Amino acid sequence: MHASLSTPALLAEAVAANLLPLYFALLAGALALAASTLLSWRRLRPGGAASAARIASAGALGVALAGGIFALIATAVTAGHALAEFDDALVAALRATQPADTLRVFARLTHFGDTETLTALGIGGALLLAWRRHLLLAATWAAAIAGNSLLNVSLKALFERVRPVHDHGFTIETSWSFPSGHASGTVAAWGIAAYVLLRLLPQRWHLPVVLAAVAIAVTTAVSRVVLQVHFASDVLAGMASGAAWLTLCITLSELLRRRVP
Repeated sequence: MHASLSTPALLAEAVAANLLPLYFALLAGALALAASTLLSWRRLRPGGAASAARIASAGALGVALAGGIFALIATAVTAGHALAEFDDALVAALRATQPADTLRVFARLTHFGDTETLTALGIGGALLLAWRRHLLLAATWAAAIAGNSLLNVSLKALFERVRPVHDHGFTIETSWSFPSGHASGTVAAWGIAAYVLLRLLPQRWHLPVVLAAVAIAVTTAVSRVVLQVHFASDVLAGMASGAAWLTLCITLSELLRRRVP
Protein backbone atom coordinates (compact mmCIF):
# COMPACT_ATOMS: atom_id res chain seq x y z
CA MET A 1 0.00 0.00 0.00
CA HIS A 2 2.69 2.47 1.05
CA ALA A 3 4.85 1.60 -1.95
CA SER A 4 2.54 3.60 -4.23
CA LEU A 5 2.65 6.73 -2.08
CA SER A 6 4.89 9.67 -2.93
CA THR A 7 7.63 10.89 -0.61
CA PRO A 8 5.56 13.88 0.69
CA ALA A 9 2.64 11.55 1.41
CA LEU A 10 4.84 9.06 3.25
CA LEU A 11 6.37 11.87 5.29
CA ALA A 12 2.90 13.18 6.14
CA GLU A 13 1.79 9.76 7.35
CA ALA A 14 4.91 9.47 9.52
CA VAL A 15 4.29 12.89 11.06
CA ALA A 16 0.65 12.09 11.81
CA ALA A 17 1.57 8.72 13.33
CA ASN A 18 4.16 10.31 15.64
CA LEU A 19 2.45 13.64 16.24
CA LEU A 20 2.89 14.05 19.98
CA PRO A 21 6.53 12.87 20.18
CA LEU A 22 7.37 15.21 17.28
CA TYR A 23 5.57 18.09 19.01
CA PHE A 24 7.52 17.60 22.24
CA ALA A 25 10.80 17.26 20.33
CA LEU A 26 10.05 20.46 18.41
CA LEU A 27 9.16 22.25 21.62
CA ALA A 28 12.37 21.11 23.33
CA GLY A 29 14.47 22.24 20.38
CA ALA A 30 12.76 25.63 20.26
CA LEU A 31 13.29 26.16 23.99
CA ALA A 32 16.98 25.29 23.68
CA LEU A 33 17.37 27.71 20.77
CA ALA A 34 15.57 30.42 22.73
CA ALA A 35 17.89 30.01 25.69
CA SER A 36 20.92 30.28 23.40
CA THR A 37 19.48 33.36 21.69
CA LEU A 38 18.91 35.02 25.06
CA LEU A 39 22.58 34.61 25.91
CA SER A 40 23.52 36.17 22.57
CA TRP A 41 21.10 39.05 23.11
CA ARG A 42 22.70 39.86 26.46
CA ARG A 43 26.04 40.40 24.72
CA LEU A 44 24.46 43.13 22.59
CA ARG A 45 23.02 45.10 25.49
CA PRO A 46 25.88 47.35 26.59
CA GLY A 47 25.38 50.94 25.35
CA GLY A 48 27.53 52.91 22.97
CA ALA A 49 27.89 53.43 19.23
CA ALA A 50 29.40 50.02 18.61
CA SER A 51 26.52 48.33 20.41
CA ALA A 52 23.97 50.29 18.36
CA ALA A 53 25.71 49.21 15.16
CA ARG A 54 25.63 45.58 16.25
CA ILE A 55 21.95 45.86 17.11
CA ALA A 56 21.20 47.29 13.67
CA SER A 57 23.22 44.58 11.92
CA ALA A 58 21.68 41.76 13.93
CA GLY A 59 18.19 43.16 13.38
CA ALA A 60 18.67 43.54 9.64
CA LEU A 61 19.98 39.99 9.44
CA GLY A 62 17.04 38.65 11.44
CA VAL A 63 14.45 40.47 9.31
CA ALA A 64 16.15 39.32 6.10
CA LEU A 65 16.35 35.71 7.29
CA ALA A 66 12.72 35.51 8.43
CA GLY A 67 11.52 37.36 5.35
CA GLY A 68 13.52 35.05 3.12
CA ILE A 69 11.99 31.97 4.75
CA PHE A 70 8.52 33.42 4.21
CA ALA A 71 9.30 34.13 0.56
CA LEU A 72 10.59 30.60 -0.02
CA ILE A 73 7.48 29.04 1.53
CA ALA A 74 5.14 31.34 -0.41
CA THR A 75 6.92 30.54 -3.67
CA ALA A 76 6.79 26.79 -3.01
CA VAL A 77 3.08 26.90 -2.19
CA THR A 78 2.03 29.01 -5.16
CA ALA A 79 4.21 27.06 -7.61
CA GLY A 80 2.68 23.69 -6.70
CA HIS A 81 5.89 22.44 -5.07
CA ALA A 82 6.06 19.15 -3.15
CA LEU A 83 5.37 21.23 -0.02
CA ALA A 84 1.79 21.75 -1.21
CA GLU A 85 1.42 18.00 -1.71
CA PHE A 86 2.75 17.42 1.81
CA ASP A 87 0.22 19.95 3.14
CA ASP A 88 -2.73 18.08 1.62
CA ALA A 89 -1.40 14.67 2.67
CA LEU A 90 -0.81 15.79 6.26
CA VAL A 91 -4.33 17.15 6.63
CA ALA A 92 -5.74 13.87 5.35
CA ALA A 93 -3.49 11.82 7.63
CA LEU A 94 -4.35 13.89 10.69
CA ARG A 95 -8.06 13.66 9.92
CA ALA A 96 -7.78 9.87 9.80
CA THR A 97 -5.59 9.33 12.86
CA GLN A 98 -6.08 11.97 15.57
CA PRO A 99 -8.43 11.04 18.43
CA ALA A 100 -11.00 13.43 19.81
CA ASP A 101 -9.08 13.88 23.08
CA THR A 102 -6.03 15.22 21.23
CA LEU A 103 -8.16 17.60 19.20
CA ARG A 104 -9.95 18.77 22.35
CA VAL A 105 -6.68 19.61 24.14
CA PHE A 106 -5.24 21.52 21.20
CA ALA A 107 -8.55 23.32 20.68
CA ARG A 108 -8.09 24.81 24.15
CA LEU A 109 -4.42 25.62 23.68
CA THR A 110 -5.09 27.42 20.41
CA HIS A 111 -6.90 30.21 22.28
CA PHE A 112 -3.52 31.79 23.07
CA GLY A 113 -3.58 33.10 19.50
CA ASP A 114 -7.24 34.09 19.22
CA THR A 115 -7.95 37.60 17.97
CA GLU A 116 -9.74 38.41 21.23
CA THR A 117 -6.77 37.24 23.31
CA LEU A 118 -4.20 39.18 21.31
CA THR A 119 -6.37 42.31 21.14
CA ALA A 120 -6.81 42.32 24.91
CA LEU A 121 -3.08 41.74 25.37
CA GLY A 122 -2.23 44.54 22.96
CA ILE A 123 -4.57 47.16 24.37
CA GLY A 124 -4.04 46.24 28.03
CA GLY A 125 -0.26 46.07 27.76
CA ALA A 126 0.06 49.34 25.85
CA LEU A 127 -2.17 51.21 28.30
CA LEU A 128 -0.33 49.81 31.32
CA LEU A 129 3.08 50.73 29.89
CA ALA A 130 1.89 54.22 28.99
CA TRP A 131 0.45 54.69 32.49
CA ARG A 132 3.81 53.67 33.94
CA ARG A 133 5.43 56.23 31.57
CA HIS A 134 7.30 53.63 29.54
CA LEU A 135 6.24 55.44 26.38
CA LEU A 136 8.74 53.90 23.97
CA LEU A 137 7.90 50.41 25.20
CA ALA A 138 4.18 51.18 24.92
CA ALA A 139 4.63 52.32 21.32
CA THR A 140 6.74 49.26 20.52
CA TRP A 141 4.17 46.96 22.10
CA ALA A 142 1.31 48.50 20.12
CA ALA A 143 3.27 48.54 16.86
CA ALA A 144 4.28 44.90 17.19
CA ILE A 145 0.79 43.55 17.84
CA ALA A 146 -1.37 45.90 15.76
CA GLY A 147 1.13 46.12 12.93
CA ASN A 148 1.45 42.36 12.67
CA SER A 149 -2.32 42.03 12.54
CA LEU A 150 -2.52 44.45 9.62
CA LEU A 151 0.36 42.68 7.89
CA ASN A 152 -1.31 39.29 8.26
CA VAL A 153 -4.66 40.51 6.94
CA SER A 154 -2.88 42.03 3.94
CA LEU A 155 -0.95 38.84 3.20
CA LYS A 156 -4.09 36.70 3.47
CA ALA A 157 -5.85 38.97 0.98
CA LEU A 158 -2.85 38.78 -1.34
CA PHE A 159 -2.58 34.98 -1.45
CA GLU A 160 -6.27 34.03 -0.98
CA ARG A 161 -5.52 30.42 -0.11
CA VAL A 162 -8.53 28.35 0.88
CA ARG A 163 -8.33 26.56 4.21
CA PRO A 164 -8.28 22.77 4.50
CA VAL A 165 -11.55 21.06 5.35
CA HIS A 166 -12.03 20.82 9.14
CA ASP A 167 -15.39 19.34 10.08
CA HIS A 168 -14.50 17.73 13.43
CA GLY A 169 -16.51 20.35 15.35
CA PHE A 170 -13.84 21.48 17.84
CA THR A 171 -13.17 24.77 16.06
CA ILE A 172 -14.01 26.41 12.76
CA GLU A 173 -12.36 29.16 10.71
CA THR A 174 -13.66 30.88 7.59
CA SER A 175 -11.01 33.43 6.60
CA TRP A 176 -8.18 32.86 4.12
CA SER A 177 -5.53 30.37 5.16
CA PHE A 178 -2.08 31.70 4.17
CA PRO A 179 -0.29 32.73 6.33
CA SER A 180 -1.64 31.64 9.71
CA GLY A 181 -2.76 34.58 11.82
CA HIS A 182 -2.57 32.57 15.02
CA ALA A 183 1.03 31.58 14.27
CA SER A 184 2.18 35.09 13.33
CA GLY A 185 0.12 36.69 16.10
CA THR A 186 1.53 34.58 18.91
CA VAL A 187 5.10 35.10 17.69
CA ALA A 188 4.62 38.87 17.51
CA ALA A 189 2.44 39.38 20.60
CA TRP A 190 4.01 36.99 23.07
CA GLY A 191 7.43 37.82 21.62
CA ILE A 192 7.01 41.53 22.30
CA ALA A 193 5.64 40.71 25.75
CA ALA A 194 8.83 38.77 26.46
CA TYR A 195 10.98 41.64 25.15
CA VAL A 196 9.23 44.19 27.38
CA LEU A 197 9.50 41.96 30.43
CA LEU A 198 13.20 41.44 29.72
CA ARG A 199 13.58 45.21 29.81
CA LEU A 200 11.65 45.66 33.06
CA LEU A 201 12.24 42.56 35.19
CA PRO A 202 15.36 41.46 37.08
CA GLN A 203 17.68 39.13 35.18
CA ARG A 204 16.63 36.06 37.16
CA TRP A 205 13.23 36.23 35.44
CA HIS A 206 14.59 36.55 31.90
CA LEU A 207 14.98 32.89 31.03
CA PRO A 208 11.55 31.80 32.36
CA VAL A 209 9.89 34.67 30.48
CA VAL A 210 11.54 33.78 27.18
CA LEU A 211 10.84 30.08 27.56
CA ALA A 212 7.18 30.75 28.36
CA ALA A 213 6.77 32.97 25.29
CA VAL A 214 8.40 30.40 23.01
CA ALA A 215 6.31 27.57 24.45
CA ILE A 216 3.11 29.53 23.80
CA ALA A 217 4.10 30.42 20.24
CA VAL A 218 5.19 26.90 19.28
CA THR A 219 2.19 25.21 20.91
CA THR A 220 -0.30 27.59 19.30
CA ALA A 221 1.32 27.12 15.90
CA VAL A 222 1.23 23.33 16.20
CA SER A 223 -2.40 23.46 17.34
CA ARG A 224 -3.44 25.04 14.05
CA VAL A 225 -2.05 22.09 12.11
CA VAL A 226 -3.41 19.48 14.51
CA LEU A 227 -6.88 21.03 14.30
CA GLN A 228 -6.60 21.05 10.49
CA VAL A 229 -7.63 24.71 10.23
CA HIS A 230 -4.29 25.45 8.53
CA PHE A 231 -1.84 23.68 6.30
CA ALA A 232 1.64 23.19 7.74
CA SER A 233 3.07 25.72 5.29
CA ASP A 234 0.53 28.32 6.48
CA VAL A 235 1.86 27.97 9.99
CA LEU A 236 5.54 28.06 9.01
CA ALA A 237 4.92 31.14 6.88
CA GLY A 238 2.96 32.80 9.68
CA MET A 239 5.75 32.23 12.18
CA ALA A 240 8.26 33.62 9.67
CA SER A 241 6.26 36.77 8.95
CA GLY A 242 5.57 37.29 12.65
CA ALA A 243 9.25 36.85 13.47
CA ALA A 244 10.26 39.34 10.77
CA TRP A 245 7.85 41.98 12.06
CA LEU A 246 8.78 41.33 15.71
CA THR A 247 12.49 41.63 14.91
CA LEU A 248 11.92 44.89 13.06
CA CYS A 249 9.95 46.39 15.97
CA ILE A 250 12.50 45.33 18.59
CA THR A 251 15.42 46.56 16.50
CA LEU A 252 13.87 49.99 15.99
CA SER A 253 12.97 50.22 19.67
CA GLU A 254 16.53 49.38 20.72
CA LEU A 255 18.01 51.91 18.29
CA LEU A 256 15.59 54.64 19.42
CA ARG A 257 16.39 53.88 23.06
CA ARG A 258 20.05 54.56 22.36
CA ARG A 259 19.21 57.92 20.81
CA VAL A 260 17.16 59.11 23.77
CA PRO A 261 19.32 61.06 26.28
